[in-house]
Amino acid sequence: MHAIIKRKWLNRYKIFDYKHTYRLIFEYIETFYNTVRIHNHCGYLSPNQYEKEYTKTAKEQEAS
Repeated sequence: MHAIIKRKWLNRYKIFDYKHTYRLIFEYIETFYNTVRIHNHCGYLSPNQYEKEYTKTAKEQEAS
């Protein structure tokens, strides 16, 4: 994960100090890594996609 942050995220910005770096890393993790990036434990879906599929399946099971 560290190489991805450096290659795809931090290299886009001029970093000013530790707080700025912290905010950039937090933003990367919360807006991309934890929501959009595919994860193998989610069946190679992103967490957002997995949640949508789960909700859809749960609603279909309630209806039947």
